[in-house]
Amino acid sequence: MHERRPSPEGVIAAAERIAAEVTKTPILPLQWQGVRLWAKAECLQQGGSFKLRGATNRLMQLDQAERTRGVVAFSSGNHAQGVALAARRLGIAATIVMPSDAPAVKRHATIAAGARIVEYDRYTQSREEIAARLAEESGAALVPSFDDVDVIEGQGTAGVEIGAQLREATGQGPDKVLVPCGGGGLSAGIALALPDAEIVTVEPEGWDDMARSIEAGRALPVPDDAPATRCDALQTKLVSPLTLNALRSAGARGIWVTEADIERAMAFAARELRLVVEPGGAVALAALLVEKAGEVSERTVVVISGGNVDPLLYAEILRRQEA
Repeated sequence: MHERRPSPEGVIAAAERIAAEVTKTPILPLQWQGVRLWAKAECLQQGGSFKLRGATNRLMQLDQAERTRGVVAFSSGNHAQGVALAARRLGIAATIVMPSDAPAVKRHATIAAGARIVEYDRYTQSREEIAARLAEESGAALVPSFDDVDVIEGQGTAGVEIGAQLREATGQGPDKVLVPCGGGGLSAGIALALPDAEIVTVEPEGWDDMARSIEAGRALPVPDDAPATRCDALQTKLVSPLTLNALRSAGARGIWVTEADIERAMAFAARELRLVVEPGGAVALAALLVEKAGEVSERTVVVISGGNVDPLLYAEILRRQEA
């Protein structure tokens, strides 16, 4: 029996399945150095990020017995909110394993969506082990943030929208898509949805394990001495074979940006696009602004993946950038 893998057909099926449950987010024209390209504003998705897509696709396929037993997920916040929102709509109890230092705005939103939170120390405890134990004890279904076929295919529905929206705007599909990358669920899903586009994953400096893994042909972990980053949404220690293989098969490449680059991109998004963007959601835009993305055109799309940022941190960053 072959292991099931995410597929373009699965992404199309997911798009049809969840269409009524998620927001079709806009692509916004983005002027950069005389070129009009496009920003896919997933920060305007319900729950503040693309994560509702994968969570909804996963939970909608649970049978009634599984729904009765509930779901367990682990997340610093965006996946937590996606699972919590999808679970509430479907009448499913959700437990989220969340680091004790997760941004308060993400924690409060997850609780508001009806989920129960179990805290852990991200530096001394394993969220995967805690979540697996909770799922085993209760019989709940485990909903990974990226290492899951249904989740990856659900995230890929953003790519289905990008393809249709760009064809409507320009008459052609995208030739390059810059995507923020943690575990790679979004970038792998978009790669499956848009096989004719170059996929470029973007990660914070020192956390570019997907870029290094693509190059090495095997999953390489983030080093223990990785620098601090405000991109809590992208702090994945080890990518999944499912996402890595999909990206390698698509010929994707990876790049990284600095914390200073990311702050600049957040301020640019506020000023030029009128979008509130969290650090992890701004990395692809940052790569564009520091010209790490390579050649761009009107068929280039920059994915802005999330907008769940602590208000005080956001105000501090904007003030610093405007000084």
